Amino acid sequence: MAEEKQQEEVKKEDISVEETSEETTEVAPEKSELDLANERADEFENKYLRAAAEMQNIQRRANEERQQLQKYRSQDLGKAILPSLDNLERALAVEGLTDDVRKGLEMVQESLIAALKDEGIEEVPIDGEFDHNFHMAIQTVPADDDHPAGSIAQVFQKGYKLHERLLRPAMVVVAE
Repeated sequence: MAEEKQQEEVKKEDISVEETSEETTEVAPEKSELDLANERADEFENKYLRAAAEMQNIQRRANEERQQLQKYRSQDLGKAILPSLDNLERALAVEGLTDDVRKGLEMVQESLIAALKDEGIEEVPIDGEFDHNFHMAIQTVPADDDHPAGSIAQVFQKGYKLHERLLRPAMVVVAE
């Protein structure tokens, strides 16, 4: 008797499942399950491709930033050393130095310049023409035969750059 009740319940469930499936087929959406699954798969693929592209962009930007940091890592050190180099030049300009003292100061100066050059720090070129990108005019003088208008007449302080980045402009007198 218990078996008969179970079989009747199974039959009732089968009938209710059939009724439900008939109802769903009658009210079924225009798209089949396969179409919906394909749309979702396309959506997920699109999201995946976008995420992969974003990751590549993040990696590229991080690499570029790392390269920039590496390239300009000695910027602060260079800025800190430049005043010492200026003081050495001033010391060498003093008259009355013994040959030994002068030679010692020149050796220190040369080693500092070589160390800066190894890091990519170089003097700003002073080729006679004033360039507002690399030079800072602190005074003007009238132009003459030796110094035509727009040229650099005198250098008060050398300028330096690290690769293409300006660390300090050259302080110059410009002829007008």
